[in-house]
Amino acid sequence: MAALTLPRATTPHDAETAAEPTPAERAPSRWRPLAVVAVPLVILGLWHLLTAVTGVFASYQLPSPAAVWAAGTELAADGTLWTHVAISTQRVLLGFAVGAVAGLAVGALVGLSRWADTLLAGTVGAVRAVPSLAWVPLLILWLGINEDSKVTLIAIGAFFPVYTTVASALRHVDPHLVEVGRAYGYRGVGLLTRVQLPAVTPSVAAGLRLALAQAWLFLVAAELIASSMGLGFLLTDSQNNGRVDRILLAIIALAVLGKVTDSLLGLVERRLASRW
Repeated sequence: MAALTLPRATTPHDAETAAEPTPAERAPSRWRPLAVVAVPLVILGLWHLLTAVTGVFASYQLPSPAAVWAAGTELAADGTLWTHVAISTQRVLLGFAVGAVAGLAVGALVGLSRWADTLLAGTVGAVRAVPSLAWVPLLILWLGINEDSKVTLIAIGAFFPVYTTVASALRHVDPHLVEVGRAYGYRGVGLLTRVQLPAVTPSVAAGLRLALAQAWLFLVAAELIASSMGLGFLLTDSQNNGRVDRILLAIIALAVLGKVTDSLLGLVERRLASRW
């Protein structure tokens, strides 16, 4: 999908800006992998020092890294851990997809139409302030105790970041670019997909990444809805059983999965940026 671009004369300031390397480019590439893992390694070392070496924290308060690793190995051996991970990931991706599509549609409508902005912006802004757990009783009543209620709650969490960023970005698209698009015969959906969305690609990508993070946050609340599997269930079940090692295991798994999915979405963002 080719985006409509306007030729512009290059100024000396543009050339200077383009030639100036970014901080990431100035950093030696051979040190980047070490820099990425430096803070996690420091945290891991302090954790080991405070639990296994000095004994500042008792095992029932903060188990050692070795104890958490043993708990993970135990759950992985019988496949339980992978089942929890697979089910939670599936719920997050489904909810994120539904919420992102809805947020993109409503955000585009509000961002492009003054009437839609007047009618919807205030109401959507008020609903956005409702805490995630407040939706749980209603979703159980309306959708029952099944996957639909869990995915819907995650979709609600993913909807608002996309809606907010898309609506705000589309309000500030260069009007001259829109006029040129219309001069080329683009109208309606064609104008949106060929001109306006490519113009706000960075904002849309940022909204999607925020939405994905929000989907992982809403996952735990979603899995409070009488769930019997998933990382959120593992958290609450381990709390009831006093297994702090498994609680930490679930938290680490959520952090790793959140970072992995965010990195994958970052790759898609770069592909879209280069294409549009």
